[in-house]
Amino acid sequence: MSLLDRIRPFLYRDLSARRPFLIDGARVGWVEPALAERLRAFPQTFAVDDDAVRLSATLADFDSRSRAVDAVLRRLRADGLFPGWRDEAYAVGTRFDAPPLMQIERSVVPSFGIKAYGVHLNGYVGRGDAMRLWVGRRSRRKAAWPGKLDHLVAGGQPIGLSLMDNLVKEAGEEASLPPELARRAHPVGVVTYLVTNEEGLRSDVVFSYDLELPADFQPVNRDGEVEEFFLWPIDRVMRVVAETDDFKFNVALVIIDFLIRHGFVGPDDPDYLAILAGLRSHPDYLDVPPAA
Repeated sequence: MSLLDRIRPFLYRDLSARRPFLIDGARVGWVEPALAERLRAFPQTFAVDDDAVRLSATLADFDSRSRAVDAVLRRLRADGLFPGWRDEAYAVGTRFDAPPLMQIERSVVPSFGIKAYGVHLNGYVGRGDAMRLWVGRRSRRKAAWPGKLDHLVAGGQPIGLSLMDNLVKEAGEEASLPPELARRAHPVGVVTYLVTNEEGLRSDVVFSYDLELPADFQPVNRDGEVEEFFLWPIDRVMRVVAETDDFKFNVALVIIDFLIRHGFVGPDDPDYLAILAGLRSHPDYLDVPPAA
């Protein structure tokens, strides 16, 4: 096994079985077939055919779209769908910087293949060969990826918060990082991917941050989502990422990006170019607006 084994699932994809999800003619997701068939029962909200799932043209603004879709999803939830319901709203749109077209419950995002965003913090101590990275273990009671290894701080990007405000919020909840310390985190780029897994179609852009922490800092979890923390030498982190799937899948990607940026993986690695390609593999990740 190798770092490339963590990357390989993100290099190939087949969306042929899914149907584009369109709002006002713009594709904002990819609906899985079984869900598309269930949505046929709600023609006032969804227009479903063999080629696409479209939001009704009568729903012409953010509020009406959000209310109508939420009502349908709650009906389907009552029928047993979406067991991981979180009561947390995500934005739905064509680009990260564009006004959202509507909002949607977080737990259904992979079923609709909607692009989602998140923040991940690499919290480290020391530099060079002496560097160590903080690692968390997710609670075994979590609905998603229980017991997997994770970052010191990571979270999805809800609607209505800036990236930094979300990072500060998550840092306080997950690791008791004071706001003034969390705000020292440096944005270092993105990791992107489009992959099918047990949740559905994850179509994600992860904003990565680095934060050098004091040697005496000790994280304390406040929200019950992390069982324990470890401060691991980089060689151990690298070995566990390469040789196991103990890390949550997207955490492994962000860590590999960290290893490259800090010089622990370089162009002499025979898999270097394939690894780089896998870290930016989402076909839409540039979010480039059309020319004026």
